[in-house]
Amino acid sequence: MSEAYFVPCCEAESEFTEKRSRFIGHVCHVESEADARAYIDMIKKRCYDARHNCWCYVIHEGGVVRYGDDGEPQGTAGQPMLNVFQREGVENVVCVVTRYFGGVLLGAGGLTRAYSKSAKDALDAAGKARMALWSRLRVSVPYALLERLTRLAEAHGGVTESSDYGAEVAVGLRFPKENIDAFSAALTELSGGAVSPEMLGEVFMPGNREESL
Repeated sequence: MSEAYFVPCCEAESEFTEKRSRFIGHVCHVESEADARAYIDMIKKRCYDARHNCWCYVIHEGGVVRYGDDGEPQGTAGQPMLNVFQREGVENVVCVVTRYFGGVLLGAGGLTRAYSKSAKDALDAAGKARMALWSRLRVSVPYALLERLTRLAEAHGGVTESSDYGAEVAVGLRFPKENIDAFSAALTELSGGAVSPEMLGEVFMPGNREESL
């Protein structure tokens, strides 16, 4: 699987009040429909005293999409929440919006806006990262070159995964696959041709946090 999409960076919550009703958005990164269902059940148990716990989830594998209004008028909660994640290209995500009813009816339009806002606020709090193919490699350098290697890797979008200290420093790095050639050429220049990266393989995983639109 190498096609790119976004996932939440972490589990997060957000909260706001609209006409005395409290809306609490919960977002979590999941890998399966079973994980999503378990998360929904957990939030429902935690917020058992709420009037509504509306939910949605999107699972990349198999293109699974589900949502539920949990007693709100049909189409005013789960679907608007789902639209937030579809619009932003976020998958492998589950969202639950808990509503503590404040006694004032919001109407269909008001509910749609409130549930959309709650899902978006929770996603913004979690952040999102693009799933992409990364190349892993190891570079062994003298201690004198370590700081310059670190700066060079960062300049090419690299992430340091490990450092093993011995006679030299063996640094485990991860790069977007498309950046490997440029980094390797820069490393050759930096070391005068004395240092070459050892390729360790590829992995499909999230990148750095990106801001939602």
